[in-house]
Amino acid sequence: MQKNYDMGLMWFRRDLRAFDNAALHHALKSCRQLHCVFVYDREILDSLPKRDRRVEFIFEALKELDQHLTTLAAAHNISGAGLIVQHAVASDAVPALCSRLKVNALFANHDYEPQALARDAKVQALLEAQGTDFHTFKDQVIFERSEVLSLSSKPYSVFTPYKNAWLKKLDAFYLKPYPIDTHAGALAVLPASHRQGVPALEAIGFEATNLHQVNIPTGATGGAKLFEDFLSRMDDYGDTRNFPAVKGPSYLSVHLRFGTVSIRQLASAALHQQRAAGQELNKEGASVWLSELIWRDFYAQILANFPHVTQNAFKAEYDKIQWLQGDEANALFTAWCTGRTGYPLVDAAMAQINQTGYMHNRLRMVVASFLTKDLGLDYRLGERYFAEKLNDYDLSSNNGGWQWASSSGCDAQPYFRIFNPTSQSEKFDPEGKFIRRYVPELAKLSSKTIHAPWLASPIELMAAEVGLGSTYPFPVVKHDEARATTLQRYAVVKKPDLQGVAITT
Repeated sequence: MQKNYDMGLMWFRRDLRAFDNAALHHALKSCRQLHCVFVYDREILDSLPKRDRRVEFIFEALKELDQHLTTLAAAHNISGAGLIVQHAVASDAVPALCSRLKVNALFANHDYEPQALARDAKVQALLEAQGTDFHTFKDQVIFERSEVLSLSSKPYSVFTPYKNAWLKKLDAFYLKPYPIDTHAGALAVLPASHRQGVPALEAIGFEATNLHQVNIPTGATGGAKLFEDFLSRMDDYGDTRNFPAVKGPSYLSVHLRFGTVSIRQLASAALHQQRAAGQELNKEGASVWLSELIWRDFYAQILANFPHVTQNAFKAEYDKIQWLQGDEANALFTAWCTGRTGYPLVDAAMAQINQTGYMHNRLRMVVASFLTKDLGLDYRLGERYFAEKLNDYDLSSNNGGWQWASSSGCDAQPYFRIFNPTSQSEKFDPEGKFIRRYVPELAKLSSKTIHAPWLASPIELMAAEVGLGSTYPFPVVKHDEARATTLQRYAVVKKPDLQGVAITT
């Protein structure tokens, strides 16, 4: 096999696995010897709280990745290989490491976020100056950037035609895994100066969180365990995915975010299960779940082709909306963040994200609709809050979801579709199980009254030990009044034939 480089460096970023990894595969095939590095990038970490579940998730994934690399090398009779881990500004540290290790080529997988693109451009310039090649590869999506275009060669901005084109383009080539084991003989022995292993959280200025207490499996083994469990439930996904008290989702989103699972493996399994289900009734779960994976690609290509969405609405006319401002807005936003809005399902969802870093997808839509269309607050406030709290935070999907909920994004729900938080609660948490878990002060209310405590009789409230205004707040807004205000607020983008129309769900 032709080896193009004597020494290479594999730079792990959001692909923390040593299997089916595009850049790692190409690096091992191209280099006679290969070192591997991960950098805790201070340009990102220095702005985070010192107790951040994502940092701890990465820490756990790195320990496993380091061991996996060591094991892969040992299978080829190489002792002492592993992962170099640094805590530095990545755009400076990686070129410097290339220079010290006399690296001929750096390998990494694509990252599509603006900050990452700027980082990689700086690295590229520094490497060019020192005569080092920089190769990057597609790994975190099935189709990227402009791989799926309309017949007029333009990026799609509506999901359904994008999905149809995505499925039409898909074939075995795009799902083919990248073998690692057979090429791992190129893994290099770590230099003595880089044998410290993965530094403890405290060494990089962070503290342990409740990551393990909230039962989030970590690393590639954690991702594999979750995926194996979901495979047995995938056929039911279409029926169970909307009920937060039910074990319906795959819970793989954080593993997709940090690359401890392979998107190719997940999509392949969904297609296989879809075909196995055939025309059986009530066996559409795999198709529904595959659509969710396609949504992920869709939002990634939206970010790549329409980068203005990071600051502004996808639809420019929605930037004309006058969101609520001032002290009232600040108070309402605080109530939303802390789960004290007086709407039990909204408050339970916010308690879930605050306590665990996870929020059920149905609830993400509910709380986003509530923030923008009941409270009248700028969707960017919620987008930033989710960016701070979500374990699975991903810029493209988070931005796409928030713009969908506020009707300002591509293929978003119509502005006149306004979720009723009470009916959403009655429909998707009918027995109040989820609410009781995360809003325990309402636990003794009946399944009928728990969705709208303000409608309960004084006797019912007393029996349930609920004091409205004391143990649990009154609603901060009245939904019907808020809906009318929202329609007025969105008048700047109303179409004439839809004036005055309101649809609630």
